[in-house]
Parts: sequence; structure tokens; C-alpha cells
Amino acid sequence: MTSSSKPPVGGRIPSGGGDGIKTQTIGFLLLDNFTLISLASAIEPLRMANQLAGHELYRWYTLTVDGEPVSASDGLKVTPDVSIRTSLGLDMVVVCGGVGPHRSVQREHVVWLQGQARLSRRLGAICTGSWALAKAGLLDGYDVSTHWECMAAMREAFPRIELTTRLFCIDRDRATSSGGTAPLDMMLNLIAKDHGRELSAGISEMFICERVRNEQDQQRIPLRHVLGTTQPKLLEIVALMEANLEEPIGLDELASYVNVSRRQLERLFQKNLHCSPSRYYLKLRLTRARQLLKQTAMSIIEVASACGFVSTPHFSKCYREFFGFPPRDERIGNLQPMVRLKDKQADRLFCGAAFEAIPGEPISSAMAALDQARGEPTYASVAVTK
Repeated sequence: MTSSSKPPVGGRIPSGGGDGIKTQTIGFLLLDNFTLISLASAIEPLRMANQLAGHELYRWYTLTVDGEPVSASDGLKVTPDVSIRTSLGLDMVVVCGGVGPHRSVQREHVVWLQGQARLSRRLGAICTGSWALAKAGLLDGYDVSTHWECMAAMREAFPRIELTTRLFCIDRDRATSSGGTAPLDMMLNLIAKDHGRELSAGISEMFICERVRNEQDQQRIPLRHVLGTTQPKLLEIVALMEANLEEPIGLDELASYVNVSRRQLERLFQKNLHCSPSRYYLKLRLTRARQLLKQTAMSIIEVASACGFVSTPHFSKCYREFFGFPPRDERIGNLQPMVRLKDKQADRLFCGAAFEAIPGEPISSAMAALDQARGEPTYASVAVTK
């Protein structure tokens, strides 16, 4: 498998794109055993942004230390575009991590990343790639996201970073994401900041993505990972809570199910989860309510009922206290549908965009992807902002 492509016939699109919008160049640094799904989730939104805009908003390269193929976590070999020694005018560097980042990060990675920071590049990471940035001392004082499986080790190894459980964090000139498909959401948010929500919404539509998650969305960390196997009764109680959100079970009844007293139940939650059982149960119900508000067309009254609240005012009060805003605001500010240009507008803006080779610079696979997309119905269908 290779991430690079031959240059399209006729050369490449000029780096200025169309309509005076500057092309951003992003380098994806591949660590050994990186996760392929995270890399694809980060690059595909860039490809689709170019396609919908009708010109090259983003250009990307994959890099390794020596330019040699690197193995993804699923065993597939990926041939990078260039080595880190290649001179590129990068605007941003994203480190792609995966399994065992403490083994994958080499001295060469650290030195190169520190050099990129001195050049004022924006720095990012996906999955466990934040380990490399942290080892280079480039995340101290920043809010950071990483895959939940790596969080305990990162807290121990890098106490000066502000590790969060959020899906992704965009903090000044740093952008870090957890794993899986979370990089898709991070990139869509970055694209929205760069070129407007209409473009981000259009990309979401093309990828059959029902909603774009934001920085407030949390990773769902399995409780068994947090507690291990030392608290089977607590795990059983939480499972009962999760299975009974519409009709909550009383705490005395929960305690009796697992043969503990009410007082023992309170102590279990305070010791291991640092809150009361009633507070934890409320958190589960409100988290489910937020999912329903974001992902369904259910009314607020229906959501309240589905999550065990007997009155809408009480639900709204609890929701506001927990999240900081009322449930009705959850649906305000959703991404607007794509704004499509009329055919003549698209022709005037984008037709005849010349391809030209730039001597001494590698050909990015973004060029070939955009060239192939020129015949797609959605090509140049979204008006973008600078």
C-alpha cells in the first residue's frame, strides 16, 4: 500500500488554490504501528474539502524518519511520500500514533518535532501520537487528548500536560485527538474554523456523518478500564443503572440487588468514582439525554421522559446545572446544510484552474485526488470562506 500517487496529467493545481485562498500544507508523521483508521479519518476530510471547494484548500504528505515503509497496527505496510529530511513548506504537522507509542517514538522524531516547533508550525496528534509531542516537551501547559487506553501511562510519564477525556482538543496552536474516528471530528472542526461551517457540513453529508462532534464531547471510557476487576459489585451496580435510565431504580433497591447496604453503596461510589451514586446516576441520564438531543428529532419533553425525568422544567434545570446551558440550546448552532453554487458561478470561479509543476517539491497525493474528482457531481459545489 502506498499513500503517494503519480502527478495528474498536466501537472498540479497552483498552491494559491482559487479565489485567492492559500493552500495549507499538512505533514502526517507516521509512527510505527500507527492506526490506519485514525490516519484515514484525518486525511479524508481534507480530500473532500478540496473536492467540494473545487480547488486545493489542503495539501498533505506522509512522512517517516527515513522515508521507508512503516507498518500500521493492522500489519499493512504504508510507503510514505517523503522522509523527515525532505524540505517542505509545512503549515502543520500531525503525529499519527497507535499501538505502543512509548516504543515507537525515536530520538529522531523528538528532535525533528522540536525543530518544527521552532519554525512556528502548528502541531497536532491523533490516537496516541500526542506521546511524541509530549516527549518532545511540546505539550506542557496545553489541554491534550489521547486514546483513553494511553491516558494512565501519559499521566505518569508527562505530569505537566493537561490531559483530558475529551474526544479532541484544539488549544491555541496545538490540536490533539483521541483514536478511531475522532480525528474526523477534529478535522471537520478545523476546516469549519478555516473555511466556514457550510464546507464542514458538506463534508459531513458526503461521509454519511449524522453530526459533527465538538470539543465538549467525551470519550466513553469503559468503567472496567478505570476500576479493573477489583470492584465487581460497583460494576454490577453501574450496569443496572445504565440498563434502567427511563425508569431509574432507587438507591436502596440497587444496594439490595448486590447485597450491600445503602451506606456501603455510598462509600463504593465516593471511594472509586469520587461522587455519590445519585450524582453518578444523574450523569448517566443527562449524558443519554444529550445524545438523544443531538442525534434524534425527539422533542425535549420526549427526551426528558426517556431519561427518567417526570417534568420538563426539572429536566431543564438539571441539564443547565450539569452542562452549563439549557437543552434547547443543544440544537442551536447546528451546522447548516451545504450551500451549493449555481453552475455558472462554479464555472466562473473554478474552471480552467491550471495545473503546474513546482520544481523541487514532491507531488502530493492531494493533487491526484482533486484531479480525479473534477468529474464528480459535487465538485466545486460549496462556497468557501477565506
